[in-house]
Amino acid sequence: MRVLAAMSGGVDSAVAAALAVDAGHDVTGVHLALSPDRRTLRSGARGCCSVEDAHDARRVADELGIPFYVWDLAERFTEDVVDDFVAEYAAGRTPNPCLRCNERIKFAAVLDRARALGFDAVVTGHHARLVDGLLRRSVDAAKDQSYVLAVLRPDQLAGALFPLGGMTKHRVREMAAERGFAVAAKADSHDICFIPDGDTRGFLARRLGEQPGPVVDAGTGATVGTHAGTYGFTVGQRRGLGVAAGDSRPRYVLGIEPVSRTVTIGTADLAGVGEVRTAVPTWTAGAPELPLRAEVQLRAHGGPVPCTVRCAPDGGLAIELDTAQRGVAPGQSAVLYAPDAERGDLVLGQGAVLGTS
Repeated sequence: MRVLAAMSGGVDSAVAAALAVDAGHDVTGVHLALSPDRRTLRSGARGCCSVEDAHDARRVADELGIPFYVWDLAERFTEDVVDDFVAEYAAGRTPNPCLRCNERIKFAAVLDRARALGFDAVVTGHHARLVDGLLRRSVDAAKDQSYVLAVLRPDQLAGALFPLGGMTKHRVREMAAERGFAVAAKADSHDICFIPDGDTRGFLARRLGEQPGPVVDAGTGATVGTHAGTYGFTVGQRRGLGVAAGDSRPRYVLGIEPVSRTVTIGTADLAGVGEVRTAVPTWTAGAPELPLRAEVQLRAHGGPVPCTVRCAPDGGLAIELDTAQRGVAPGQSAVLYAPDAERGDLVLGQGAVLGTS
């Protein structure tokens, strides 16, 4: 096959490209330039997609003997990922920009362009597996990225290759070292790539300005503090609330109301939710019959929760949790996995969280 290897400059994408070459594919490497000023996108291990990363990707491509290009997708990335991120926080939701990047950049813009240029598939360094066209968790549970890939449709998965899903991250680094890749020991990027200093609240404050409002304790109805903007909070947050609630019990963010600029907090007994409502879902393997039993993952690094999934009147999903969960934030993705032991790593689909009860 003719495949396009998306090369970020990290160890995962380097080894993924190498494995595609080993498999006999006709491989071309491409690095995505995602910012008008790429010098600002990396600070140590934070961030990615910098000029340094482009140079690292090119060196690996040269060592593999494959053609290499840089595609400028900065404008689309800004519109579809960065601006979306800011708008979601302004609306009181907590987005996942990695999920949005996979959906709108890597497997929409890049895959569409690759197919138009005659490529059969895009290979990436994601830690997930494709088995008979079905998306499954990586064998390395600590590095599994199936959660952020669950937005992909079956036709997009048909144009994807994930060579790393059957190995651990330790083995990936070993393979890179065996090949003499300089990126073998390169630190993984983490957090949000376009906020390399990790200060999400500061980034949003610069974009949205100060928007002060009250912090209200749900137990008493009393205003216990003020804030500079609801965008500085996410549902389930415990630290950094900046309030004194009058007793020693910890408080959690229960709700965010951006119109009145009200942040509602409460004790742990008020923080659990038993049902999650989502937008119209994306099914990675075709729409199943509802209702169904499944396991749902409600955060990128959360654990699976047994649940019953039903169709909501608006075409979204109503997900009834077997056990109440804290920190289920609107804007995140509720990713559904098959419930049985044999297929428990199989991704069924996902829906964006609209609300809870």
